[in-house]
Amino acid sequence: MLGKSNADNPEAEMGFFDHLESLRWHLIRSVIAVVVCASLVGIFYEFVFEAIILGITSKDFPTYRLVCIIGEYLNLGNSVCIDQDIPIQLQNTAMFGQVTLLIQYSIIIGFVLAFPYIIFELWRFVAPALSEKDQKKTSLVILACSLFFFIGVLFCYFVIIPFSVNFAVNFSISSKIKNNFTIENYIDFFTVMLLAIGAVFELPMVVYFLSKLGILKAATMQNARRYAIVIILIVSGIITPSPDVFTQCLVAVPIYILYELSIFIAARNDKKRAADLITNA
Repeated sequence: MLGKSNADNPEAEMGFFDHLESLRWHLIRSVIAVVVCASLVGIFYEFVFEAIILGITSKDFPTYRLVCIIGEYLNLGNSVCIDQDIPIQLQNTAMFGQVTLLIQYSIIIGFVLAFPYIIFELWRFVAPALSEKDQKKTSLVILACSLFFFIGVLFCYFVIIPFSVNFAVNFSISSKIKNNFTIENYIDFFTVMLLAIGAVFELPMVVYFLSKLGILKAATMQNARRYAIVIILIVSGIITPSPDVFTQCLVAVPIYILYELSIFIAARNDKKRAADLITNA
């Protein structure tokens, strides 16, 4: 559809029910993509679970090794270094619970893997109503949405989840209380965090659309910067319950960079909208 004008594209002149039929097929293809990706995850479930989902409990996890190297470079000693496997104990308390978990995380990871295609199908649905110039612009936006989402997922997997799990496993208010987590708790935390942080990293794209519509301006975000910093620090403290400042900064700094990037995006849209008003006047 890219490169076709509205006049050359019959889909742009479709009626309401024709659009519904078109949307149905876009949704069907998206569901098929998720099912295919979920099936692949299910087939290789041993690798996915052992190497990826439980991989963060190993002392050889890349993040732990990198933090140890940084700690040595900054002369912090072993205070930030994780030099042994995280002693997590996971229990299944439901009959067929592991079967349910297999299906659950296969679908969720399948959705994550199929996310770019789902966004592509969404773009294909709205593209016929756009001009050739707008189609080219929106195709880049769709690519950016997928990119930011995966950056957020990877950031969550390599930074937030490892330190959060390590803290949760080792924290105790009494020696008489043991941390024996259920596999459902672990998987729920794992998947919710991945999807949530992936969504948080879509902030620049959300700001892009809001500023395009004139709802949000760069000046508003600039004036609210001091409050945004406080909110970011609070959110970082909640996401990473570990009390050390180093870990919280690992979360707060990227989110703040996203906020500044969002201001830059909004400012560009503001300038373009002002230029268009002058041109049309």
